[in-house]
Amino acid sequence: MLNRRSFCGCVSAALFTGLAATGARGAPVECAVMTRDRQKAISPEEAIAQLKQGNVRFVSGKIVNCNLMEQVKETSVAQAPFAAVVGCIDSRVPPELVFDQTIGDVFCARIAGNFVNTDIIGSLEFATKVAGARAIVVLGHNDCGAIKGAVDNVKLGNLTATLANIMPAVAASKTTGERTSKNATFVQAVAETNARMAAANLTSRSPVLKGLVNAGQLRIAAAMHDLATGRVTFLT
Repeated sequence: MLNRRSFCGCVSAALFTGLAATGARGAPVECAVMTRDRQKAISPEEAIAQLKQGNVRFVSGKIVNCNLMEQVKETSVAQAPFAAVVGCIDSRVPPELVFDQTIGDVFCARIAGNFVNTDIIGSLEFATKVAGARAIVVLGHNDCGAIKGAVDNVKLGNLTATLANIMPAVAASKTTGERTSKNATFVQAVAETNARMAAANLTSRSPVLKGLVNAGQLRIAAAMHDLATGRVTFLT
């Protein structure tokens, strides 16, 4: 059996429903590959709830260990992820592990500072409208290097343009102290504002995503991951 800790990827697959939703831990159910029928049966609210439940397992050390190579075989011809996550490239915040998901469960887009641009929004339109994902979570984290860089207005090659996407969150965040990366409270405020703004941008910049939300077919949320505890706190 290939253990998840030795497997690296940006898509995953075990649906936490049925027995797991009531607290029972039946490995066959938890490790079952996501199918289009199961995906369609999940409401946007249930999709968010499953991610929250996965984070509880992650934090408590009760992660689900599945036969990943078996899941590789079962998902080789089709996928039906129930959620999508926009996360930072930070090596300490892998969305699949943080939410205790496996192969085929979540689409994952990662970029320094977890902001959204045209390419990421287009990818999320595919993930939802075309592939059927029921929820999108913009996942920020504390002590983020990209946020610190934006706060300090760092200039470095192409990174300059990358950090420019975070500057609106810097401008919108308030603080009683200095507006530099030395002020941890301000950095956290900017990180939270940035996650909220990215989530809001998804509907303001995409009629496709806005239509899905208005139809009750999609939920979009912003959340923050704590590097010290592993816990994810939902902001919206």
